Amino acid sequence: MTPAGTLLAATDLRKEYGPTTALDGVGFSIHPGEVVAVMGPSGSGKSTLLHCLAGIVPPDSGTVTYAGRELTALNDAERSALRRTEFGFVFQFGRLVPELTAVENVALPLRLNGVKRKEAEATALQWMERLQVEDTRTKRPGEISGGQSQRVAVARALVTRPRVVFADEPTGALDSLNGELVMQLLTEAARSANAAVVLVTHETRVAAYSDREIVIRDGRSRDMERII
Repeated sequence: MTPAGTLLAATDLRKEYGPTTALDGVGFSIHPGEVVAVMGPSGSGKSTLLHCLAGIVPPDSGTVTYAGRELTALNDAERSALRRTEFGFVFQFGRLVPELTAVENVALPLRLNGVKRKEAEATALQWMERLQVEDTRTKRPGEISGGQSQRVAVARALVTRPRVVFADEPTGALDSLNGELVMQLLTEAARSANAAVVLVTHETRVAAYSDREIVIRDGRSRDMERII
């Protein structure tokens, strides 16, 4: 049974890729507004867990439950709709659309959901101001720095006011100063919106922004409470 108040939960997740076991009975849960870091060495199953939680990759067995709905029982269209409206994504490399300006990139999820351009870009600019990148609004990704690009990507992830943000090594391509700024702004903005954050990282300085840690090793999970 999923604990009361849980927004997203995984139960006994198992996933294999040929002879390689990526997940071997992983359990995970997160509450609204909580930031959880998923840590572990390269190849431990961190990104596979994130992809299963987000409904991108189906597990071989086990269940993922979001807001009382079993993701593994939804069809592709229903899972895609969740990813457009209630989930946000930040990747190691921002994955901005190079042909679009920064504000158009941030507004893109809203435009895909049918919001008119003027309204979408006005909302996008509000988030860009919160992420301190409003001065890049008319520039294309190739014209701004890596740190700015990643903050634009964070604004894009938050623009639909998702209930869960999945961040896969969001500072991996940044220097320490820009990485700290991205994490500070990401966690502050997500918490202010009461969005949960699933943060995949192998860096302890990045995990320090979380409320607790899930350590993945050899496909198994261990929940570590933050000691303050």
